[in-house]
Amino acid sequence: MEREKIKISWEEFHRDSVRLAEKLRPLGPFKAIGAVTRGGLIPATIVAMELDMRLIDTICVASYDGMHQGDICLLKEIRQSHNEQILVIDDLVDTGKTAIFIKNKMPNAFLATVYAKSSGAALSDLYVRNFPQDSWLEFPWECKPC
Repeated sequence: MEREKIKISWEEFHRDSVRLAEKLRPLGPFKAIGAVTRGGLIPATIVAMELDMRLIDTICVASYDGMHQGDICLLKEIRQSHNEQILVIDDLVDTGKTAIFIKNKMPNAFLATVYAKSSGAALSDLYVRNFPQDSWLEFPWECKPC
């Protein structure tokens, strides 16, 4: 069965990332932002600009090969103390495997995602929009040609 592809435009992604920042504003202040690479880099930048935050780090994980998710491989950890309130940003919580991995690594982190799918939505502390689990989101930086 082929998944329904949903194309997300740059304008839509930017608007939804700003909406995420607006929802986060009353929950702060956060000490720092941690972007989940690679998908969390762009929304983390937008959220940082909107919340006037300058301390940004990355947690680098790999789990997808095309449209197939495998085991999570940690490439780089966030250097912040795990006892500090850090805001972790990702583009999407899909199955929730990455979210569980991050929450196990950083139990005090607040995980915010721009989008969530049904299986992983409960694992994101905050998200803007929900999509069906059987859909495939195509982000603007993934489309060829754009």
